[in-house]
Amino acid sequence: MAGSVVDCDTHSEVKTHMSSPSALHRDTAASFISLGGWVVLVASTVVWGRHLVDDHVAIVLRAAPLAGRYEWRITQAALVPVVFAAFVVFAGPWIMARIAWWRAVVLGSVLSGLWAVALSRVDDPRGFTSRFRAQGYLQTAEAIHDPHAFLSQFVERIGSYNVHTRGHPPGMEIFLWASARLGLSGIGWNAMLAVAGGAAAGAAALVALRELTSEHQARAAASFVVLAPAAIWWSSGDAFFAGVSGWAVALVVLATGRQGRSADVLAVFGGLLFGATAFLSYGLVLLVLIPLAVATSRRQLRPIALAALGALVVFVAFGAFGFSWFAGLAATRHQYWAGVAHDRPFRYFVFADLAAFALAIGPAATVAIARLRDRRVWLLVGAALVAIAVADLSAMSKGEVERIWLPFVPWVLLATCVFAVGRSVRRLRFWLGLQAASAVVVELAVRSKW
Repeated sequence: MAGSVVDCDTHSEVKTHMSSPSALHRDTAASFISLGGWVVLVASTVVWGRHLVDDHVAIVLRAAPLAGRYEWRITQAALVPVVFAAFVVFAGPWIMARIAWWRAVVLGSVLSGLWAVALSRVDDPRGFTSRFRAQGYLQTAEAIHDPHAFLSQFVERIGSYNVHTRGHPPGMEIFLWASARLGLSGIGWNAMLAVAGGAAAGAAALVALRELTSEHQARAAASFVVLAPAAIWWSSGDAFFAGVSGWAVALVVLATGRQGRSADVLAVFGGLLFGATAFLSYGLVLLVLIPLAVATSRRQLRPIALAALGALVVFVAFGAFGFSWFAGLAATRHQYWAGVAHDRPFRYFVFADLAAFALAIGPAATVAIARLRDRRVWLLVGAALVAIAVADLSAMSKGEVERIWLPFVPWVLLATCVFAVGRSVRRLRFWLGLQAASAVVVELAVRSKW
């Protein structure tokens, strides 16, 4: 098993931490400073963004740092996410602490999906699927008649595709084309994929957290994963990407804690999913930093090697059909810099992207990062933050990262397991309520195109 020793060590760390008055003062100070930093970062990029818009700088964000426009919508539909959030805040921690672990994982996935749907009803009470009508992946997939011709000519014809297709490898379009051959197509299918992907990503992160630390900490983080503000932007292919990449990471992490055939199988399947992830979104290859950090810490590099072989199978398969991932990346980069990115100032977006991501993870997660002491949790959270920093400094994500960086969100949210310290349900509910409130306010204030 992943170890009663780990659980004992974790609880020992918790008791030691709680018994130190200096640690309590340090956590209180960290909470105030990080929460203040969250507010300052968001507020300053809002003001700066409006100043750039007034000066006619082409940032193409009317609700900077977020994509969309400011539009307060106080309607009866707003009661849906408020009531749902209240239920999770008061009942979620109690339920998650008492039911069997795998039932908690499944329930958390279902609740997170319902949270996304509840938030979406603020924009359109008719349902979640209305946000998918302009999705470019589906438009391209419906026009595919010969997948071999599509893949072999993708780089050559990239300029003729819509912005979603130009900005990604062709994996999503091939997946949707194959799904349509099985009778699964249309906006409803796309919506189901997005919700299922977002929910699966959270479950994967919790499974990985339990593997490295304890079930107690994973259960504490579960409610925060459910009420992630990022669910506002699940109506895009990036939520589906989050599910695929999330389980790619989780399977390799699980492999590092096992021996023999089971470890090898987990690593290979994780590698196959990593390969699939690479052909869904170029930037998500950065998620390899998470299992690499875990494997290095555990001195178990065999799973990484096997995962690499699994990923190589996917690369070879796409190559056999005429598509080179590296050529595609170069073509996408050219298209990106020939478009709106050329006019978007890096000096603004290097901060605005972080502000958008801060809104996606919520204020509670930001506070949790500042208070996080457990080195095992830092392997997951820290590696994800490094990946975010690389993506931010690459200048390949100027704006709209609230959806583009969705796959990184669950891994950063794992820091909220710090609220399990001391077993104070009241404290946990306070931060959980603040998390939910921030999501509702953003949903009511900004009409997103996602």
